[in-house]
Amino acid sequence: MSQSPQRVAITGASGFIGQNLLQQLSEPHYSLKVLLRSQPPQSILRQSNVEIVKGSLQDSGSLQQLVKGCDAVIHCAGAVRGVTEAQFNRTNEEGSARLAGIAASQSQPPRFLALSSLAAREPQLSAYANSKKRAENALTKAAGNMPWLALRPPAVYGPGDKEMLPLFQAMAKGIAPMITPRDARFSMIFVQDLVAVMHIWLQQETPATGIYELHDGHAQGYCFSQVVDVVRQISGKRVRTLNVPLALLSPLAAFNWVAGQLMSHYQPMLTPGKLRELGHHNWVCDNQALQKKLDWQPAFGLQEGLRATPGWQS
Repeated sequence: MSQSPQRVAITGASGFIGQNLLQQLSEPHYSLKVLLRSQPPQSILRQSNVEIVKGSLQDSGSLQQLVKGCDAVIHCAGAVRGVTEAQFNRTNEEGSARLAGIAASQSQPPRFLALSSLAAREPQLSAYANSKKRAENALTKAAGNMPWLALRPPAVYGPGDKEMLPLFQAMAKGIAPMITPRDARFSMIFVQDLVAVMHIWLQQETPATGIYELHDGHAQGYCFSQVVDVVRQISGKRVRTLNVPLALLSPLAAFNWVAGQLMSHYQPMLTPGKLRELGHHNWVCDNQALQKKLDWQPAFGLQEGLRATPGWQS
């Protein structure tokens, strides 16, 4: 007899990481249920092993429908834009707590994986970072005996990314705007390596638990000039670094903060909190703890990952 497909519930399936995860789990031994607020993209509609549940993280009824009968939950949804603590916490903390609580209350609780952020390591920097730390705490509290894992990825890039792509496009045109401090170091990870971790975790007989950082195998992270050098090697073009002081962006960030306070629908990316994140000197991850729990090695260094990322070379 063939084994029944593993039933996996996924939030954030229409996002950058979520869509890459769905492609990773397109094989027939996965049966997927995805939570969507709006019309799904064609990439999801074309996937035969996907059931769509309409709703949001604020809708307990939809979440009950989503997790019912599932063997695993992968929670990728989250708010990355906004101004106030309340805007971020409503989705990141309260939504995570609601989903984890409903999952844990099932007669046979599923295993639960939450996509957190490396920003949670420095919650004092921004409302976003604090909300991701609070989301981890909420998961820990709500999980009970349900096995759970939270991943803290650094900057994620790859096919479908819209946040880092403009930076790589600018570099390919010859200008590398440097916003981070010159001595700052940061880790990166290619999206397919990140979703590979999720895939391996689904296959574990006893799922790994806890909170883990991960990166692309470059142990000490990168400085900005190293990223520029990789782009030069791939593009074969001269790339000039343009220093952009954070102070130059402060007026725009302050304007966005005020506008976001006055207009709840206005949720900018560039805020004073985001500038504090960009100005932080150490966003370097460590793979050792995770690799003790999972049989995983990153397959894409920065050069391999950028070569596999479409749309940035002119």
